[in-house]
Amino acid sequence: MSTHTKNLTTGLRSPLAVGSSLVTLAGFGLIGYGIIFLIRNFLGLIELGLSSENVGATPEQIQAFSPDLYHYISHVQVAAAGFIIGLGIAVVALAWFGIRSKYQWAIWTAFLASVVAVGIALPLHYPWGFATIGHLGLVYLDALLLMLGTVISYRALHTRS
Repeated sequence: MSTHTKNLTTGLRSPLAVGSSLVTLAGFGLIGYGIIFLIRNFLGLIELGLSSENVGATPEQIQAFSPDLYHYISHVQVAAAGFIIGLGIAVVALAWFGIRSKYQWAIWTAFLASVVAVGIALPLHYPWGFATIGHLGLVYLDALLLMLGTVISYRALHTRS
């Protein structure tokens, strides 16, 4: 076992291994959230944690009112799911192969790519009443894992022992 994944003298995981594992977990969280997003689209159109009351109509009402609008919403959700899953795959690869190999650029790439994605996607949830804990709770948890992993990894690379 390599020394950057396990400290041989104490048997404890090194800070870099812990940090990169948390970032990896955050990446898998994004993949999982994207898959849930995709499944929800085809099983009921309305996203995880939202209800017909949040969006003003049931999927059936939307489809009856405008089949084109229904299909447009579905295509946007499938595209968003694809981007969420793709970002998750990139974060996993950056953490597992970059951060664990002590590449500082990998820490910042994984972190900044995720911050940009969330920074653009999140704000409009609030004024329209879509910021339910059921809808965004997993995103908040994932962001917390990513932040913790980034800080721990950064400190591990900048601590001289």
